[in-house]
Amino acid sequence: MNPVQIIRPRRFEDERGWFMETHSERAFAARGLTDHYVQDNHSLSRPAGVVRGLHFQVPPHAQAKLVRCVRGAIFDVAVDVRRGSPTYGQWVAARLTAAGGEQLYMPTGFAHGFITLEPDTEVCYKVTDFYAPAQDGGVIWNDPDIAVAWPDVGVAPSLSPKDLTLPRLADFDSPFPYDGRPLGPIEG
Repeated sequence: MNPVQIIRPRRFEDERGWFMETHSERAFAARGLTDHYVQDNHSLSRPAGVVRGLHFQVPPHAQAKLVRCVRGAIFDVAVDVRRGSPTYGQWVAARLTAAGGEQLYMPTGFAHGFITLEPDTEVCYKVTDFYAPAQDGGVIWNDPDIAVAWPDVGVAPSLSPKDLTLPRLADFDSPFPYDGRPLGPIEG
């Protein structure tokens, strides 16, 4: 099974609106996803074109993530940074929207980032370990060796000073082991 997965929770709609379960241990276990989440994060990006990433936490505080957009839309990216993986440095992406309710799951060993496609976009994501500043890491968003095809949103990308100084993948000595599951294409 592909380590990075798009998840589309079922929505129950009527004239009042809709309801959906964004996480169910039982439903996720049926997909082979048995992570235990310990922290929820929520970000607001006011302009379109905000890039956050490409981030990860290294062991012993590595994080699997379950990402969803709760307002607006994002182009969400996962990059394989598992040492020895035949898909090392390759990426997949999905468009996540508040209207669609899609989620992107990525296990540990993947760098994560996104660009906002609309103003006032909010993103929520669950993680499997607490934030640990000493284990915080990442690779530069526009690394030519990764070559993410970021969409043009009509404005120059906006990044934090920290994200502008992240190293290239070639300068990263990955502590993440390969688990035998190569990255494959995802829908979306």
